[in-house]
Amino acid sequence: MPAVWLWSAPEATAALRSRNLATILRVYRRLNKLSQERLAALLGYDKTYVSMIETGRRNISDVATRRHIARTLGLPMHALGVTDNDDADFAAMIQFGDSTIRLAEIARQSGRVVDAVNELWPLVARLEARAAEGRAERDTMILLGQGRAALGVSLGTVLPEERLTAAARWTGKALAVAERLGDRAFLAHALRMHGNELRKADHVGAAIARLSRAVAVSEDREGQGAAFALLARAAGEHGDPDLFDLAINGYRERLDDGGGRSMLFNPFTFREIELRGLVATGRAANAVRIMQTHMPDAAPVAPQWHIIERVTAGQVLLAARQRDGAEDALRTALLAAETHRLPHQIQRTIRAADDGGLIEISTSGQLALQRLNALLTPG
Repeated sequence: MPAVWLWSAPEATAALRSRNLATILRVYRRLNKLSQERLAALLGYDKTYVSMIETGRRNISDVATRRHIARTLGLPMHALGVTDNDDADFAAMIQFGDSTIRLAEIARQSGRVVDAVNELWPLVARLEARAAEGRAERDTMILLGQGRAALGVSLGTVLPEERLTAAARWTGKALAVAERLGDRAFLAHALRMHGNELRKADHVGAAIARLSRAVAVSEDREGQGAAFALLARAAGEHGDPDLFDLAINGYRERLDDGGGRSMLFNPFTFREIELRGLVATGRAANAVRIMQTHMPDAAPVAPQWHIIERVTAGQVLLAARQRDGAEDALRTALLAAETHRLPHQIQRTIRAADDGGLIEISTSGQLALQRLNALLTPG
């Protein structure tokens, strides 16, 4: 499986705008922590050839070569001087960009998160370069906002905890577009996604502010339910029982109005969020009682939610001093998280195991994390 390339931030934008191949390759390597040898292997070139390009001793004017470099590295063609911004290729990308985002979302929700990132990145990079050149037509900005949000959420699923700020930056950029567009539905979506990524990146206070606003802005039942779900999660992590109760009750009311089947708005997700929030706000006994008397009446919408639920179940069982059941739940979560390449969930499993004194599970988690890091780290 390809690595996840992170080509972002002002340095990358400046490189793309320069259209200078040497600059682009140097910045690309630095941002992705690649050696010249590794980049040469990716491109199918000799290390010496890459070195000559970067030092300006070799000028690549051949269109086919530039196309090859752009395709391999997921860079916009016109950034390497191959196509023009107004060509039919860009128009076609705008036409089918929405489908690309929807397909990437399907891949993410089915557990193929790295595939989702790799689908989204070329689209977002091309749109970023066009916007950076001041060519920000409304259709382009709508697609850019949607792409940024989808990319941020996908990165927030696949990245380890120490890198989750990168995901929050992308959803924050999506929110900036939503504010400019004046589209209330997209604004509510961007607020929900950015708030959740801020929570995961440990900016819980800022997350609560965004998610509280998302509740107010969301106009449809499912959107409000999703906003309440994420607000309940953030309030629990903030240790605020009053806000958690308010949010979880709002979630319950909207769910009771009619069934939901989105990733955030469904009975399975509700139960997991309620259990975790009760434990986090010092009411583990309530969580134990709910877990023992209320079986989930729906299956998880996405594979990662089964993993999330198993970690939460392990935490509740530890609170109930049911060590064997907790071990089984955390072991299941660990195996599934490695299979789906979700380092953040492995790290959460390790913390739960450490808190419960489950040394064997914690050690297995550390080994799984090392194996996963080896797969996802270039070189």
